[in-house]
Amino acid sequence: MTTEPNDLPLGGPASTGPASTGERPRTGGPLPQRARVVVVGGGVIGTSVAYHLAHAGVRDVLLLERDRLTSGTTWHAAGLMATFGSTSQTSTELRKYTRDLYARLEAETGLATGLKQVGLIELAIEPGRLEEYRRVSAFNRHLGVDVHEISPAEVADLWPLARTDDVLAGFYIPDDGRVNPVDVTMSLARGARMAGATIIEGVPVTGFLTHRGAVTGVRTPEGDVEAEYVVNCAGMWARQLGELAGVSIPLQAAEHYYLLTEPIDGVDSSWPVLEDPASYGYYREEGGGLMLGLFEPACAPWRIDGIPADFSFGELPPDWDRMAPYLETTMARVPISAQVGIRKLFCGPESFTPDLLPIVGEAPELKNYFVAAGLNSIGILTGGGIGRAIAQWIVDGSPDIDVTAMNIDRLHPYQANPEYRATRTVESLGLVYACHYPNRPTRTARGARLSPIHERLAAQRACFRDVSGWEGADWFAPEGVEPEVGELTWGRPHWFGYWADEHHAARTGVIVMDMSFMAKFWVQGRDAERELERISANRIGGEPGRITYTQWLNERGTLEADLTVTKLDDEQFYVVASDTAHRHAYTWMRRHFGDAHAFATDVTSGYAQINVQGPRSRDLLAAVTSADMSNAAFGYRTARYIDIGFARVLCIRITYLGELGYELHIPAEQAAAVYDRLVAAGEPLGLRQAGLKALGSLRMEKAYRDYGHDIDNTDSPLEAGLGFALALDKPGGFIGRQAVLGQKASGPLRRRLVQILLRDPDPLLFHAEIVSRNGRPVGYIRSASYGFTLGGAVGLAMIDADEPIDQRYLDSGDWTVRIGEKIVPAVASLRPLYDPAGARVQM
Repeated sequence: MTTEPNDLPLGGPASTGPASTGERPRTGGPLPQRARVVVVGGGVIGTSVAYHLAHAGVRDVLLLERDRLTSGTTWHAAGLMATFGSTSQTSTELRKYTRDLYARLEAETGLATGLKQVGLIELAIEPGRLEEYRRVSAFNRHLGVDVHEISPAEVADLWPLARTDDVLAGFYIPDDGRVNPVDVTMSLARGARMAGATIIEGVPVTGFLTHRGAVTGVRTPEGDVEAEYVVNCAGMWARQLGELAGVSIPLQAAEHYYLLTEPIDGVDSSWPVLEDPASYGYYREEGGGLMLGLFEPACAPWRIDGIPADFSFGELPPDWDRMAPYLETTMARVPISAQVGIRKLFCGPESFTPDLLPIVGEAPELKNYFVAAGLNSIGILTGGGIGRAIAQWIVDGSPDIDVTAMNIDRLHPYQANPEYRATRTVESLGLVYACHYPNRPTRTARGARLSPIHERLAAQRACFRDVSGWEGADWFAPEGVEPEVGELTWGRPHWFGYWADEHHAARTGVIVMDMSFMAKFWVQGRDAERELERISANRIGGEPGRITYTQWLNERGTLEADLTVTKLDDEQFYVVASDTAHRHAYTWMRRHFGDAHAFATDVTSGYAQINVQGPRSRDLLAAVTSADMSNAAFGYRTARYIDIGFARVLCIRITYLGELGYELHIPAEQAAAVYDRLVAAGEPLGLRQAGLKALGSLRMEKAYRDYGHDIDNTDSPLEAGLGFALALDKPGGFIGRQAVLGQKASGPLRRRLVQILLRDPDPLLFHAEIVSRNGRPVGYIRSASYGFTLGGAVGLAMIDADEPIDQRYLDSGDWTVRIGEKIVPAVASLRPLYDPAGARVQM
């Protein structure tokens, strides 16, 4: 690897060349009048998208770069190539694909990527980190990543300059290492051109052409270009570019640092990359010395007002005073770094998102406008996979990987507000290296969305957590106890007992739970029923006053939404979806209703949702309304307006907990009064406040699904165990019906979602624990909780087998779950282990 004259690694000329004069070198030939896809941005993501589109057979691809390729943030990236570290299958597979792509690109294009598979070592200093990495290692091994836990002595052998006296263990991945980001980008660009794509530098996109809610092209100083699709890969400019199209992209640039030392005797370029999150740093050889990169706990956002259009190959003046304490900690891991000269403390901007996940997918505001940005410092190591995912999405019409966690439509426009970005970004960068405890709360940008009964819940000592921006009550502290999360742990937190009490109250008495964060929509019009039937896999029509649980599928027959539809009359329906599916469900309706006389209106903020659940929930409601709440008059799945004080409340008899229960949908301005009446009337019944932790444990005992957590867009309803909610015989069918019929016709399922219960009551499950049958790994826990009624941790796992999966297959196997280093016996079931016949919800 060569070093540029200004001592910056990776080929970034910060003070030389056309960029420093304000000129934009124009290369790439004449601007075409039209293209099928226009990619905006020539960093590693943009060139990867162009490369994969061209290789997918889309020949009419145009990439426009405002200045020169890599001139944004790609040029100064550190170039780490790590497949280790994530408990997301999507993220891990993106990393693996990217590494393998970089390994073969040179043979295809003739341009090297600088890939050096020198290995990667992750250090575990704290017990919590050791537990995390052992869990991650088991998961990564299951997905084919070669991970070895090594001793401190072995770490010292591989990295002799590192201090190892406090190291508990290292995690060594021999196939990981480093790449040259500029070389990678140039090789991708050449590969795209070789496959027929056009790349033009020095031509900025200044606007977008749209028609009837779809993008139709881009505007440039050299003229307009018509396009069927546009992909915004503009990196830290993506938010500003999105604003030109009316698309919200909540990302923000922040200062990101690495330090370069003078040459050090004995440093070898064949050493692995070393990461020590506890010291905020990563370490690798650079120019005969060391590069020390930092992810400090509290960062500095840069240019909240917007990134300058002419900022190219740029660096920022380092803030030595702010960074000195962090640098001292980072350098202490490699003491010699504090004893040699410093070549440079480099500061350059990187963009970060509110939840530290990428922003990928089709914008909900504008059809055919795709975004691939906000990579949170993992753009190089996932760039190949992100490009492939976007290209496949465009070509096939839907993604073939789970995108629920990174889909742009999970985010909301207010998160792009200046104050929100300035506040949240301070925390975001540091979370890259934080220990990922299961109950770690976000601390910044809180209070953005409050339930109408928020103050009531706070008075009841609710401990709140961020739920898609809402303050959701997670659990409640007893009198005299502060509702604080307390010490983070992989074990039982101090509030475990409070959570258990709420769970048992729902099973034996009555609880009240605020669910106002749920997404709610009125769907109205003379075609409303027809259109909802078309997109719903279940039959949602029939007599008014009935709620239906249904899925929405794509043409491939996999899941797009998991929700309820309530028919109030022939032209009015009420759709309720989860908080994470809010904009996805809304966009799905708007896009599929088209010109029909059917209109979806987002009324989430207009209604509180208070759930009354438990065997005594009927008694509580009967005490506050004149309506007949008897089982004969108000049966399971009934939906009807009832009176509670001055309020007209839409009461729906449905449960997500597995007990007799009701949802109360209340006009926001009357919610507090209704809540007060419930609390007063519930006192003699032993009413308990219950939070989202109880929601999770109760629904998991019943094996109720949660889209985006244990089911996703890669699953069919049959695999997810939702065949009971399919109306395959309804007139007119539904979107995805043919694909479902095809899967049914292909024979018994060999991939199914299964409930897993640990036989040992002590261990806890969270996510990504490996499930084995007869000692052979067959899947992993997608989501989990603690089953206080069942007597152990319980979760849902997608199981793959080479034979049909039925209860006989489950019962004939010896089931275990790996939790860190422990192998725990388990039970596997297709039917819910709690109340499998569903008698309690209909009592």
